[in-house]
Amino acid sequence: MAKSMTGFGRGECSDDFRKITVELRSVNHRYLDVNVKMPRNLNFLETFVRSALKNSVSRGKVDVFLSYEDLSNHDVNVKYNRELATEYLSLLREMAEDFSLEDDIRTSTLSRYPEVLTMEDVSLDEKEIKALIEKALQQALEQFVEARTVEGEKLRGDLEEKLQNMLKNVDLVEERGPQIVAEYREKLEQKVRELLDNVQIDEGRLTSEIVLFADKICTDEETVRLRTHIYSMIDTLKEENEVGRKLDFIAQEMNREANTILSKANDMETSNIAIELKTEIEKVREQIQNLE
Repeated sequence: MAKSMTGFGRGECSDDFRKITVELRSVNHRYLDVNVKMPRNLNFLETFVRSALKNSVSRGKVDVFLSYEDLSNHDVNVKYNRELATEYLSLLREMAEDFSLEDDIRTSTLSRYPEVLTMEDVSLDEKEIKALIEKALQQALEQFVEARTVEGEKLRGDLEEKLQNMLKNVDLVEERGPQIVAEYREKLEQKVRELLDNVQIDEGRLTSEIVLFADKICTDEETVRLRTHIYSMIDTLKEENEVGRKLDFIAQEMNREANTILSKANDMETSNIAIELKTEIEKVREQIQNLE
């Protein structure tokens, strides 16, 4: 099943103390490029997030936004350094005694000295956090994959329509071949008669000339290969795994055959058909760049 490389997914999970939100956004990219943005204190889970993503996505530039919200309003603790405060107090009293100063030390004053009072982040329960992130990420991935699948099906429908039009043009090229040879024979016979007046035409030489011409403009091999490539692309679009790279290769081969048909074209009608084929192939290649 064809999947688009563009998509969006969002997941959210919470308990009594915290809420985790995960958002996924992706655009086209030749390979899988994952960029994870998350709070610094959750960096220990980045590898887990990347691994989970790689199990569901094979191509595209994917941005992962993970946010953490503390619901307990106790995300930091205040610590009192008794030993350091004792040392400050001892030194201040010593200074007051040395210089005969009034001992006016207050608690509020002492608390403002460096490192007496410090704030520390509340330690996270890594197991609980990972469980919440896993649930939120799974929700986001399900929505994300679904969005890419829906868009991919639209692209597949558009591509199949273009491929069917290409098959019709291949039919026209094949039908036109014998007509070109017949028209060439008629023109050649008329020209020979004009030049030789009533002299008997050498049918052997005339036939040889027509055979050489027919061989020169023959595109049977090219149309057979092109038709095969078109059917191969239609079948590939129905496959379950990653198809983008394979389709891109097939499109290159299709373009090669269309170029050869155009180079062999000996009349305006065939040239126009070949140009139309090349135009359709280019449109197909552009659409393929959106597929995973």
